[in-house]
Amino acid sequence: MARETAARRAPGGDRSGGRDPVRRRRCRGAHRPGCAPDLDAPARRGGAAPPRRGLNAVEIGPEAQEALIAALRRVAAAEILPRFRRLGAGDLDTKSGPDDLVTVADRAAEAAIAEAVRAILPGAEVVGEEAVAADPALLDRIAAAEVCAIVDPVDGTANFAHGLATFGVILAVAVRGRTVLGVLYDPIGDDWIVAGRGQGAWFGRPGAPPRRLTGPTPAQPEAARVYLPLSLYRAEDRPAVARTMAGLGHVAALRCSCHEYRQLALGHAHALVTPMLKPWDHAAGVLVVEECGGAACLADGGGYGPTRHAGHMAVAGDAATARALLARLPAR
Repeated sequence: MARETAARRAPGGDRSGGRDPVRRRRCRGAHRPGCAPDLDAPARRGGAAPPRRGLNAVEIGPEAQEALIAALRRVAAAEILPRFRRLGAGDLDTKSGPDDLVTVADRAAEAAIAEAVRAILPGAEVVGEEAVAADPALLDRIAAAEVCAIVDPVDGTANFAHGLATFGVILAVAVRGRTVLGVLYDPIGDDWIVAGRGQGAWFGRPGAPPRRLTGPTPAQPEAARVYLPLSLYRAEDRPAVARTMAGLGHVAALRCSCHEYRQLALGHAHALVTPMLKPWDHAAGVLVVEECGGAACLADGGGYGPTRHAGHMAVAGDAATARALLARLPAR
């Protein structure tokens, strides 16, 4: 196949003659890769198509990507933002422990996103963080499904619940267990980063042309800006992790994977390290960084994918930086 131009390959770019799992819709004005989806347009005209088998990465094309981004924006406007800093006493609950929070916004947004995804990608499975909290067996669908959307409806729930604006919405689409699309959406800024496998990573916002991202640059650990969540490590490992943190250039934790990956993609940080591999936290972000030219490395030498649910991972501008960070941390 002839090499496509960057504009044709960008998420949201034109693919003349291609087929989408949604009917074709046009953005307002000239069609551009990653242009702002029309929030007033229905997700599908003429009703949902019957379920299809064999949906692949090529068919999750620009119109479907625009429809998915538009759905995230609509859901955030309807279910998330009206509740920000307005949660009532009965709107907050816990799941696995006192620090594992869930709000009415998480549950309402996940239900609405799942409904939209099923209309845009007929036949796709949907695996959401809150659904898995109720039924952990749903995780198996990521590997078993032909097409699976992985949803974190409010990433950074603790921040959201405590009135901090560092939260986002994460959507990944996996085909036969491999991530092919990732979206990191910021409801506060109403902007997003979208990556399609082999299409690069792009920053988009309403009324502006998309901007291709080149991601984090390689850095020596002593000079690196690293996101490293000490609280996620086992208690017995934390002293060793803390000693490692003291030898790094700058260490922080946003408590929001969406914004940590966005910061990497935008070039404002060099790496992130995590001892937990929840797919709704990492599937989209790893694809975004990889499409920027970066790398994700696991301490055991394996590769990352959304079916990998345990391990110690570093994501950085290059594999050497990621491996150097992992080498300094205690084995898990």
